[in-house]
Amino acid sequence: MKIAQIAPLMESVPPRLYGGTERVVSYLTDELVRMGHDVTLFASGDSVSRAKLVRCVPMALRLDANVSDPIPYYMLMLDRVRVRAHEFDILHFHIDQFHFPLFQPIADRTVTILHGRQDLHDLKPLYIGFSDMPLVSISKAQREPIANANFVATVYHGIPVHLLKPTYKPRGGYVAFLGRICPEKRPDRAIRIAQALGIPIKIAAKIDKVDEAYFRAAIAPLFNQPGVEYVGEIDERAKSGFLGEASALLFPVDWPEPFGLSMIEAMACGTPVLAFRCGSVPEIIDPGITGHIVLRDLQAE
Repeated sequence: MKIAQIAPLMESVPPRLYGGTERVVSYLTDELVRMGHDVTLFASGDSVSRAKLVRCVPMALRLDANVSDPIPYYMLMLDRVRVRAHEFDILHFHIDQFHFPLFQPIADRTVTILHGRQDLHDLKPLYIGFSDMPLVSISKAQREPIANANFVATVYHGIPVHLLKPTYKPRGGYVAFLGRICPEKRPDRAIRIAQALGIPIKIAAKIDKVDEAYFRAAIAPLFNQPGVEYVGEIDERAKSGFLGEASALLFPVDWPEPFGLSMIEAMACGTPVLAFRCGSVPEIIDPGITGHIVLRDLQAE
């Protein structure tokens, strides 16, 4: 088959450091090529792929200091996809709903994976208005707020089998936090949990521009406390060591988590996940086997 993969432009494919959606796009694209499909990837120019790469911007938008509004770049990319749409059997979108109006006439040749939260009120009329656009969810929980949307499947995220190596006897003596510094991921809660347990915590996370104020006001002061270490963003090569040597991954989210890629990355490293019951968490964790799920402790807030 001739397949177009349309990726977000904020990060490269795969991302140099943090980036869940772009990482999944990379895994999927390379595997489709390996299976013999003719795949074209629309992505940033610093992407690396087995597919034919169409460079839609010179570099990942997050790394371009001249970019303040990403929307014009997505409009330009979608126009390039529109012009070439006739070349493909399937157009596989990973960019939320930007493409709906432009590609509705060929909806039967598209599929859209929803990578983000879907509980926002303003999204409901969008799925009603574009009810013929086929959707794929990444967890059953993600579907709940828009249960009547045109879902054709739920496909959980995965990672390559040999990407991460398990550590069976971790020696780090710390718990880990991996992800983004943002209110919904609750790094502050992870720090308080580690302190209550008397265990050091290492935080590997990126800080988006939109979260810089939150980081400075709520999180940066916590990094000055004993037992709290911020290691910054880490790449794929560093994850086996960072996660594998940890006693557990803390995942104390405070939002309807659509999937949570770091949970399965920790599991691949042999590290249990301690998570709050939000969104997809009960679908990912096998309690007592791959981790534990806890209810929100109001006294800890």
